Amino acid sequence: MELAPMIQEAVTVASALRTSLNRVIRGRDDTISLVVAAILADGHALLEDYPGSGKTTLAKTLGRLISADEGGNKDCLPFRRIQFTPDLLPGDVLGVTVFEPQTGTFRFQHGPIFAHVVLADEINRTGPKVQAAFLECMAEKQVTIDNVTRPIDDLFFVLGTQNPLDIAGTYPLPIVQLDRFLMKIPMPYVSASVEEEILRDAATIHHDVETIIPVVTRSAILAARRETRAVHLSPAIRQCIIAIVQATRTSPLIQFGASTRAALMLQAAAQAWAVIQSRDYVTEDDIKQVYSPVLLHRLKFHPGPQEPKQVLEKIVLPHLERLISSQGRQG
Repeated sequence: MELAPMIQEAVTVASALRTSLNRVIRGRDDTISLVVAAILADGHALLEDYPGSGKTTLAKTLGRLISADEGGNKDCLPFRRIQFTPDLLPGDVLGVTVFEPQTGTFRFQHGPIFAHVVLADEINRTGPKVQAAFLECMAEKQVTIDNVTRPIDDLFFVLGTQNPLDIAGTYPLPIVQLDRFLMKIPMPYVSASVEEEILRDAATIHHDVETIIPVVTRSAILAARRETRAVHLSPAIRQCIIAIVQATRTSPLIQFGASTRAALMLQAAAQAWAVIQSRDYVTEDDIKQVYSPVLLHRLKFHPGPQEPKQVLEKIVLPHLERLISSQGRQG
């Protein structure tokens, strides 16, 4: 079936980003697809990874693939990395007002938060005060300092990271702050064959990272976001999303279920995944691919022998199976 022209443009943007990222990030197609889906859905992504897994390279490359244009915030750079540490202050991230003795005036010095793509490295290593200030920017896309509100660029996309093993000296993000991230994406170790490829092509990969050129514009990303929101959801798909979210609230295995915002984010992520798959409508497969990274970090599970991911799967899959069965009867 031929795609509508507006959806085709979003598919082209997604394909260009994925193709270029796969040139330098080997063996991470699923991770790359989820990150691109998050940026299309106008959300943020949290990577739970091991040190040296390629998160900085992924974020840096993504930032370089998007070129600025005349409509953007002139104070925003394509990419900034913030290394979170226990002694970090809110002003180190957001920016500060400084006094200019020569002119007798105050000038705002923009912090690293002013960028199209921001890598928030080890975000759980800084204190709650900095976390709160940073995550407020993620929700509002603006910074308020000295009673002056300054907008961040509309493209603003945060790629956060946290180490799943090292808990010494960390301040774990509470659920209300984790909720700012559209997806929490695990990054397991790559296979031996992929690792061999990385070692063999290390020089080429480094060269590609340093010389890669933009493949999309800032305006193209913003247009793709608008087009992604136009991807069709049937009433049955929407009812399935509602049923899944409702089930997390009534399950005896879950202490704290998904909110209405979670339902909205699951819908947006499914629409973005449909674009990744070059479709202008959402299917049950799209929900199946995104429900775990969208919902898992928003739920609080009761202690038990099963892994949270397995518990969520048992809750979600019956609803997807009923959706498939109902569509089969309609067909």
